[in-house]
This record gives sequence, C-alpha cells and structure tokens, in this order.
Amino acid sequence: MSRTQLQPQPRGRTLLVVDDREANLVAMEALLGDGDWQVHTVNSGEAALQALLELDVELVLLDVQMPGMDGFEVARLMRGNPQTRYTPIIFVSAIAHTRDSVLEGYATGAVDFILKPFDPQVLKHKINTLLAHEHNRRDLQLLTQQLDSARAFNASVLNNAAEGILVVGEDGYINFANPAIAQMLGGTVDGLKGTPLLAHIAEPVFEQPWRESDFYLHWRSGATYRLHEAQLKKEGGGTLPVAISCSPLPRQQRSMVVIALDMSVVRNLHAQLETQAVTDSLTGLLNRRGFNQALESAVARADRNGKSMAVLYIDLDGFKRINDSLGHEAGDAILCKVARLLETCMRPYDILARMGGDEFTALLDSLDHTEDAAKVAEKLIELISVRHRIEDTEVTLGASIGIATFPECGDNVEELLRAADMAMYEAKRAGRQQFRFFSQEMNGRAHARLMMEENLRSAIEHNDFDLVYQPQVWLDSGRLRGFEALLRWGQNENDRVLPGVFVPLLEETRLIERVGQWVLREGIAQCREWLAQFGDGLVLSLNVSPVQFARPGLVDMLGRLIDEYRLLPSQLELELTESALMMDLDQSCAKLRSLRDLGVRVAIDDFGTGYSSLAYLRNFDLDTLKIDRLFIANMLDSPRDAAVVSTIIDLGRNLGLEVIAEGVETMAQRDWLIEHGCDVMQGFLVAPGLQAEQASRFPSQLDWQTFDRRS
Repeated sequence: MSRTQLQPQPRGRTLLVVDDREANLVAMEALLGDGDWQVHTVNSGEAALQALLELDVELVLLDVQMPGMDGFEVARLMRGNPQTRYTPIIFVSAIAHTRDSVLEGYATGAVDFILKPFDPQVLKHKINTLLAHEHNRRDLQLLTQQLDSARAFNASVLNNAAEGILVVGEDGYINFANPAIAQMLGGTVDGLKGTPLLAHIAEPVFEQPWRESDFYLHWRSGATYRLHEAQLKKEGGGTLPVAISCSPLPRQQRSMVVIALDMSVVRNLHAQLETQAVTDSLTGLLNRRGFNQALESAVARADRNGKSMAVLYIDLDGFKRINDSLGHEAGDAILCKVARLLETCMRPYDILARMGGDEFTALLDSLDHTEDAAKVAEKLIELISVRHRIEDTEVTLGASIGIATFPECGDNVEELLRAADMAMYEAKRAGRQQFRFFSQEMNGRAHARLMMEENLRSAIEHNDFDLVYQPQVWLDSGRLRGFEALLRWGQNENDRVLPGVFVPLLEETRLIERVGQWVLREGIAQCREWLAQFGDGLVLSLNVSPVQFARPGLVDMLGRLIDEYRLLPSQLELELTESALMMDLDQSCAKLRSLRDLGVRVAIDDFGTGYSSLAYLRNFDLDTLKIDRLFIANMLDSPRDAAVVSTIIDLGRNLGLEVIAEGVETMAQRDWLIEHGCDVMQGFLVAPGLQAEQASRFPSQLDWQTFDRRS
C-alpha cells in the first residue's frame, strides 16, 4: 500500500510524520509506535496536506527537504488554513543545520526544530508536552464556541433573573454581575466588575486571604458553599441581609457562580422548601417524611388524650401491569386519580400520604371504634376497584389494605408502619382487593418468613437444592416421553420444604435467578448422561419462573448450555406459566420466537387456572399444554372439571399441540384420558419424582397390562 493512501483513523492523539525517505518513516514508526498516540505517515508535502484535511491530526513531525513541496512550504500552507492554523509542527532534519534554516522553520510557524541525530526520549517528551498544550488549546477553543453560542441566552436569563448573580474567577474577582445584584447593592454592573468578592461581604468577616477562604476551598473541592445568614455592603452605606450560595462552574471556566437572595425572599423560599420536603411532588399528598412527622405527632397526642387511631397501608393491585404497558405518564395519571379518590373518603383531620411507587398510607385519628377503620378500608377498595379511563384506554385496578391500630399494634411510628405493611402483604396473599388487620400471628409469620429467606440464602451458598425427575409417559403406548425436573429443598423427606412454600419466596426475593440458572445447568447435564440409555428422543422439561423468563439473556444462556453439553435443542422443553407470558406480551412473543429459532420446545404449565386466552395460544409459539392436576383430580366426579379437561384436549389437538395431564393417580383417570384422546400423562400412577439414579432405571416402555393387574 502506498504511503499516500489514507487509512480510516479514530479521532484523537494522531501524529502525522512527513518524510520523503521510506527508511526514515519506518524508523519513526518503530520509535513512536509504542506511545499513547497513533502514528500516520506520508512521503510528500502534498500527501501531508491531504492527510491534514481528512484526519484529526494533533501534531506534525515534518521533514524540511523534500522533492516538490518542501517542509517550509507545507508549514506556510498549514498556517494559512483555519483548520490547521494552530496544529503544532516540529521540523525534523538531518541536512538543514544552518542558522537561517532553523530561523526560517520558526518563522513558518514551527514550535520546535530538531536536528538529527536526536535523543528519542527527548522527542517523546516534547511530543507529550505539545499534545498536552494542543488539548488545552482545543478545550479553550471549544469553551469559547460554547460561550459564544450560549451568550445571548445566558444574557437574557441572567439579566432578567430576580436573584442577584455574580460570576467570580478563581482569583476572587467578579467577572460578571447581573442587574439584580447591582440594584440590591445600590450600584452599577460596571462598578461591581473587577472588584474582589470579599470586599462586598460585611458578615461574616473574612480576614484571611482569598485562597484561604471557604469560597475558594469549596470551589477547589467541587462542592457548593452556602451562607444562610450573611450581610452585603450597600453602595450608599448600610448592609443588606442575604443568603448566599456559591457553586463551581464547569472546570474549563475556572470560576464559580454566586447567588444572593434577599432575606425577605429567603423567608418565603424556606417556607416553600419546607412544604416541598414533606409533599409528594406528583400527587400533592404528604410524602413519607411528612406522614412520619404527622404520625409521630398523632402518637404523642393519643398518649395524652387516650384516643385510638389506625394506620392504613394501601397498595394498588395491577398498577405495575398498567405502568409497564401504557407507560409512566399513564401510570402517573393513575396515581393522581387514586389520590383524589382517596381524599374523598378522608375526614378533614385525617392524614393521607403517598409513600412512594404505588403505595399510599392513611392516618385515621380519634376513632371511637377500631371497626371504623374497616369501614373506611372497604370504601377505599370499592372506590379504587373499578375501571378507570386513561388516555382513551380503560384499565382495572384493585387495592390491598393493611390496618394497624394504636396502641394494640405498636406505640411508635416504626412499629405501626411495619405492622400495617405486614397486614397489607397478608391481604395480598389472601387474594388481593381486601383488607386485613395486623395480628401477632402475622408477626410470627413475618419472622418465620425472614428466617426462611435466610435459610434459602444459606441453601444457595451450600448447594442444598437437588432435582428429582418425574416420568412423562405416552398414554396410547406406555412409551417414555421424558422427565420433568422438579426442584426440591431438604436433605431427606422429613425436613423437605414444599415447593409451594419456598418457590414463591425465591421469586419474591429474586433469588430464583441464581437457583434457576443452577436448575437449567443441572438438568441439561443429567439429560446428557441419559443419552446413551434413552436416546436423543428423550424430552427433559424444565420449569422457568416468571422472573427468570423476564430477564434478558435466557435464550443465549440456553444456547451456550446446549452447545456445551452437545444436546439437540428439541430435547429441552421449558415450562412457563400463563402469568409469565402475560406480564409483557410483546416481549414474550419475541422471546418465544427466539426459543423457537433455537429449537427449544415450550409448554404452558397449569393450563386452565390462569388467563386461558385463545388469543395468546394463537399468537405465541407453543408446543405443549399441561392440564392442571386439580382438574384431573376432580374430573371423574365433577362434570364441570371433566368438560374443562375435554375442552383443553380438543383445543390442543386442533392447534397441533401436545397435551399432558398432570397428577394422574388412578387407572380410572388414565382410562378416561385415553378415551378422550389425551397424549401424555405424568403422576403418582406411574412414579413420583425420582432421584437421578432411580430415573436412570425407569423403563423406556411400560406394560399397561401389568398396571391393569396391579390396579
């Protein structure tokens, strides 16, 4: 490639070396190639000018004597071009040793003239120094451009501001003053410019030099300095009470902005700030701090007058779904609407607050009977649990409310709020859209939950989880379809914790992500061990929690595990709940398409107990429906459950989906499922969850006649 052909270069710290001799260019590349810069070489003056137009060159090492256009001519042309006028030039020459040549080099704009041979370290030091100067120059140039473009706007804002504004340099002298500060001091803008800031401050007295003052020390540390009570000297004598705040400006400006507020204005501002400190900016209700203060005062009054009161902790049901689907602006509109609804139920002296997110609190003071709090809670739930119209869209909300009474549930702010919060979560666990009073039983459950959470964390650290594998069998032939991997916790049957107890806690604490990753790897590794025995037609079903499904990277992780253990993607089936898919429809569709592209199967677990929407069955890429065990358990005695199971089987057949019946325990259930065309079954009739070693001995084909005789 010719030296004159330009290569794409990233911007910044680029050196241009110009020399007509190839050997010199190679030597310079070898010498400078290890520096904190990029080296670009050309072999003529013409090529150098072209490179300067196309690259962001910060320094030029320029040979003097070159055929055609010599280095002096290149330098003169560079100085005549606004783009390269200030680019540093170092002349490097082994021939032009005369005094006149050196002077001519400097006259053409060079910053240095180096004669060969030279010390490489000296050259590198000079390059670093010049690059630093060039960066400083560019910083100053950029700052100048920014200041020029913003000058008109800044002048309008600063000149019309009601507060007094000064810009003070690092030397302590005033560089700018707006008309407001001049009017406050009874002087002129020009009279303030160029005077020391400290000369205008009467109180506090600054006896030390400027560089030892708090103004300068705070500026050096990049911190804001405030004087809440200060006095400024007025031109005609006397002082003006002000509050002063001083903040550093951006580094390049090496200045600070000083704002002076008239004390009368400050008093009003203090009142406004105090209001803002205890007010939720979105809804206008009290915020957490304001509510805590109000509750603390109410507790003190109640101690004196013997009146009872109640704290209501209100959490909106379904708000996250609305916020995620319609956006934060719609979510904010919902919160404001709920705030107004809550206010309609409050007495004039009751206290209402938004604690953050979608959580509200209410303080019902001076209650005659604690049952009155229940009536208010019922009314609040009734008001909130209706359809609301937001941005031409109707949405449904609900509310779960916890109630803590004083003094039964606590005698201070912290205890009352904690008790009401516990009761609210109890209302959620009980099915949402209802209220619960706090009880000591709840407190015990909360402590038990905390202990279980700690035990779960310990179990994760010590790898105390294991997997069992429940066989899935084709109903028509008894042939083994595969296994569902089931998570278990506990060393033996006596101390095992039911999955229905610890799995929801794993999801709530987000620990399910770590456990879920372990489940995927452990199950896939076991499936690999079974290849020789069962073949690559075996399907391993793995449960994925809604939290794990919503996280990015699930598909990529599965792809890596499949490649690592050399499995066919079709051997894996992810079991998802309907709620996991319905959390974000667009994201779920995209992720299911990615799983389909990867070749992994997808099953809907516990079908019939959730949304059971035909719309998502039509739009989602699915392979399997799993009928919930509750329907299987009751279908022989309940015509309704039998109809549901039959409908799901027909639905799966018409959509080309496999249907698996869970929880099959009797031959009568099996026979009914065969009669109605169900594909696959799993349950205690065949086997419970088996340890991996037991599952390895499970037959690949069951003899249904043996089962008939056994029954």
